[in-house]
Amino acid sequence: MRILITNDDGINSPALPKLALWARGLGEVTVVAPKVEQSGMSQAIDFHKASEIKKVDIGVDCEAYRMDSTPADCVRFATVGLHRKYDLVLSGINRGYNLGHDIVYSGTVGAIFEGARLGMKGIALSTDIYGFDKAFEMLDSTYKFILDNNLLDKADLLNVNFPDFDIQGISLTEQGGEFYSDEFVNTGNDMYIQVGDPIYPDSEDISIDINAVLNGYISITPLTEKRTDFTALREMRSDKQQ
Repeated sequence: MRILITNDDGINSPALPKLALWARGLGEVTVVAPKVEQSGMSQAIDFHKASEIKKVDIGVDCEAYRMDSTPADCVRFATVGLHRKYDLVLSGINRGYNLGHDIVYSGTVGAIFEGARLGMKGIALSTDIYGFDKAFEMLDSTYKFILDNNLLDKADLLNVNFPDFDIQGISLTEQGGEFYSDEFVNTGNDMYIQVGDPIYPDSEDISIDINAVLNGYISITPLTEKRTDFTALREMRSDKQQ
């Protein structure tokens, strides 16, 4: 099994070598990660300038590169640049949840979307900023759940979020709504910074990704890279005047 690992926290993320070491138990591992943090870059690519790409040692027996670009570009280099295909793209483990509407901004999730565009299955892995230990503690059982239930046969992309406290179980979820508020704060001299606070009204409906994590469940959400609204398209075609 060929596995590609990337992230949006950068090549120096403490989770990266631990994930690579874990994945070595599944097969051959290649790591391509951003030179610096690329959070919030979604599926962006940079074709306006040359990118520095350097082979590095991350302390694990695998081929590893750092790239001065986005997570999606890391996936592109690993496939198009190295002329390889992978059976699975693992992205993360991210420092910070990727839930609800925030999925669309996530460089972690953007990486597996780019992998899907190139014909590869992917799993995005995220936890709270202090949740690495708990996430790695639950990684084996979560991957076993994915295999036992053939989830990657039913969906090309999975978005997995690990709570950072006592785990109650695993929930198959749908994407929720707004997790954070949005505000632009004036810091002076015509400079603004975007900030936000958690605003999601927690409920016990663990079929929604945010609720599941807030109630102690590992959330697994199947995603699709297609943006077509097929329900609307079928209705439009059936109603179209001949």
